[in-house]
Amino acid sequence: MKKIKIGLLGLGQIGSGVYRILTRKKSLLQKKSGVSFEIEKIAVKSPGKKRAVSVPSKLLTRDAMSVAKNGRADCVIELVGGVRPAKDFVLAALKSGKDVITANKALLAECGEEIFKIASRYGRRVFFEASVGGGIPVIKALREGLVANEIQSVLGIINGTSNYILTRMTHDYLEFGQALAQAQREGYAEPDPSLDIDGIDSAHKLAILASLAFEEPVRLRDIACEGIRAIDQNDISFANQFGYSIKLLAIAKKTAEGLEARVQPTLLSKDHILSKVDGAYNAILFRADEVGDMLLYGKGAGSKPTASAVVSDLVDMAQGRPDKKTNPWLTKRRLKIKSGSSIQSRYYLRFSVIDKPKVLARISGILGDHGVSISDVIQTERKVGNVVPLIMLTHHAGEGAVQDAVKTIDRLPVIKGKSHRIRIED
Repeated sequence: MKKIKIGLLGLGQIGSGVYRILTRKKSLLQKKSGVSFEIEKIAVKSPGKKRAVSVPSKLLTRDAMSVAKNGRADCVIELVGGVRPAKDFVLAALKSGKDVITANKALLAECGEEIFKIASRYGRRVFFEASVGGGIPVIKALREGLVANEIQSVLGIINGTSNYILTRMTHDYLEFGQALAQAQREGYAEPDPSLDIDGIDSAHKLAILASLAFEEPVRLRDIACEGIRAIDQNDISFANQFGYSIKLLAIAKKTAEGLEARVQPTLLSKDHILSKVDGAYNAILFRADEVGDMLLYGKGAGSKPTASAVVSDLVDMAQGRPDKKTNPWLTKRRLKIKSGSSIQSRYYLRFSVIDKPKVLARISGILGDHGVSISDVIQTERKVGNVVPLIMLTHHAGEGAVQDAVKTIDRLPVIKGKSHRIRIED
């Protein structure tokens, strides 16, 4: 039986999950894959720390670089996270003749081109199923299941923390701060949740998905990114009145004018399949020319789902499966990346206005002057002092035109506070 020796970098939640699967399911993996897996060494920050799994002390070391370069290991599994020092370890492993398996979306989104160039130069492979969607086999679906298709669009709920917060705001009528605190108590949000709630984690994942879907190198800087901090109960309530729910969506589309890629809070019709994705679950909706719409759904994070994806890559690596066909990070870009201002969308606009005559007419006039037409309006009696919310939905308009119109409106003396806009995905 073929034997594969592994260097493991990191023994946190995911690393512990990988260790648990490789040790407790050793016989099952041998039966299914025909390969015997053996952990050669594990790099950790604190060897004496109490962990979720019991690991022989002889396997542990503080020297991660020695694990990356270990001559007895056939491959390295990188679960350190972040860009540095993870990048140094991955490059060292590749240069030492080892294949690499990683769950590190930030590393691939920000340094993918360099990593895959080094892998190609040294004849090694990089596997990264666990980098997007946790246990959902989204990378395999793109590279294998949809190989006969041209992908037209990708819409994804790919951050469980933000989705959990928006779900609690919608169903439990919590304000953003309350829902975030609950997510932290339940273990869905980090003490510093910025990467999740500011959309950066979703943007890292979208860079990977869009690169694979459109076979073009899509970089993090190409993605317009906006988080959910500004969403409040007014937005949740008014969206509901119009028949929408609010989700943090990762969106990538191929259009005649180029490729658009963005992460933004988005109004979705309650009939849309992604509107029904609640809690910490993830879902990715592909639209392709042969299969039409295809949805992948499941737990997008956590030690068990993500560790499962890592072990899946490990088996692929051990069985000699090569990188599939074209590697987008090694190709020259053909599609233009559309600027954020050129994107066309419908919009939800919320203004806080002084309750007096002709305010609606003034705001409508400014929107019209910028070529933005209105489809629906709600002006409520909910007063805070003499200020009321004015809600408008627009027809399709350019992002730049809407931005300019809202800036002009915000300078009116009847406007109190910064106005708020959310895109609508039809």
